[in-house]
Amino acid sequence: MRYCPECRSDMVNALVDNEERLACMDVECGFVHWNNPVPVVAAIVEYGENIVLAHNVQWPEGVFSVITGFLEQGEDPAEGVMREVHEELGLSAFEPALIGVYPFAQMNQVIIAYHVKAAGEIKLNHELDATKLVPVNELQGWNFGTGLAVRDFVAARNSSE
Repeated sequence: MRYCPECRSDMVNALVDNEERLACMDVECGFVHWNNPVPVVAAIVEYGENIVLAHNVQWPEGVFSVITGFLEQGEDPAEGVMREVHEELGLSAFEPALIGVYPFAQMNQVIIAYHVKAAGEIKLNHELDATKLVPVNELQGWNFGTGLAVRDFVAARNSSE
């Protein structure tokens, strides 16, 4: 951000609350770009005996993940995760169960992850070009982002069996 969205003055790096942040040069304006993380919802979608993983059209070939999307203003995260499942997969999601909340500093996001059950016929939207159905007992997490939620989901499921 080069210019202040409030007064159009130049933005500069400044020490604000002991952190370097972009701030307006005009001291009377006082605008600070806090760069707070963006809330994202993630869905581990149980579809029959499988978990649905999807490939985003912008990702490298062979990379699949759970369903994610931005939380909209005023939206309840549980409702947002069901909306994202419907928008991206065309499925009706139900029984959202919070798995956890995870930092994703690389993308400046906070991930709010849920396990949902889903029904219907998979119909991909324009963001996705492939899905992979992974048997629940073969699902494995990874060490960053939504993979942390997958690991917690798998651990909780294994401890209850």
